[in-house]
Amino acid sequence: MKKLKSNQETRIPYRWFYTSSNKKVIAGKSSEQNDALIKKFKEIGEEYLVMHTSSPGSPFAIIQAPIKDILKSDLEETAIFTGCFSRAWRERKKKTIVEVFHLSQLYKNERMKTGTWGIKGKVERVSVELSLALTKQKGILRAVPEMTVKKKKVILKIRPGKNDKTSMLSKFQVEIKFPFTQEELLSALPPGGVAIART
Repeated sequence: MKKLKSNQETRIPYRWFYTSSNKKVIAGKSSEQNDALIKKFKEIGEEYLVMHTSSPGSPFAIIQAPIKDILKSDLEETAIFTGCFSRAWRERKKKTIVEVFHLSQLYKNERMKTGTWGIKGKVERVSVELSLALTKQKGILRAVPEMTVKKKKVILKIRPGKNDKTSMLSKFQVEIKFPFTQEELLSALPPGGVAIART
């Protein structure tokens, strides 16, 4: 199976995480990245599962694995990741709807603006709660669905909040027991406000 070229995880320009079954999920950070990501995977010429929220302002998230190998847990974790990195987090919603479909269902015409794709055929819709856990994957700080990691590897649980993540840096420094850079933390967190979840 062909894969996007990347020598190191830190050089991947997109958002990414690994599911609990070790499937890599890649998602766009912007409209331009969404376009580039979908086009790149279409060039590979293989089928993939893709997710996007039912509302605008979402990454396209792609499970980089053969569809026959994708588990129910991969689907659940990717759906949560997609919802958490969408506009729904910035709007401090507790839940959002994520659509699941095949890469081949996506199409684009010249009238569609950057980052916008049409979907033909049937899509599956799932409701997900917006909550993430900070952990380290491949040695890098990531915000992933809590079910993705073992309890002892959860560094901190987070949810949508009122406080800008930059203003929360001092709190994170107290809560996280290992050194991290501001860039590393801000890169891991969803766009928008954040709150530390105590339960």
